[in-house]
Amino acid sequence: MASPGDPPSAAALAAQAPPLGERPLGQAPTELWALGLVMAAAPCSAREAKQILLAAADRARITAAQAAEAMVAGSLGLPVPGRVERALHRALQAARTPLPPGAFRGVGILPSRLRTEEVLSRLRGCQARLAAAPTDPGTLRAMDDVAYTLCVLMGRPTTHEAVLAAERHLLAQE
Repeated sequence: MASPGDPPSAAALAAQAPPLGERPLGQAPTELWALGLVMAAAPCSAREAKQILLAAADRARITAAQAAEAMVAGSLGLPVPGRVERALHRALQAARTPLPPGAFRGVGILPSRLRTEEVLSRLRGCQARLAAAPTDPGTLRAMDDVAYTLCVLMGRPTTHEAVLAAERHLLAQE
């Protein structure tokens, strides 16, 4: 039995921690790793990654921490329960689904192709670095920043929409 002066056990601390949706990102290493994996796979911002992870957890009827653990386990080649794997896949797929035409109006003036290409290249670089090191705090911040920048630059509500718009802009004839 623990005496009043003993530090709390890891299990006691975990039980006291608020759910992922109610605390800042990165307080648990597994969650940070999972969010980095989502940001690299989607690509998306930290806010969007959190939403994707929460949607997968809700779909699989598990906690966000359990979804994060499953995602990390899968990235390490460990088995993941089928329903959890399907929920993670569907949540990522939903994030990549473009909005229907007319659902969101973009910017009136498009940015220069040079600026668009520069920001899209930075996003792809962050995406590759996150795929290699999903818990690197600097890369997580950089990906979040460049995802936001691309959304603003292209006038789109999600990173996926902004990437599609940027790619269309770069492919369009002048």
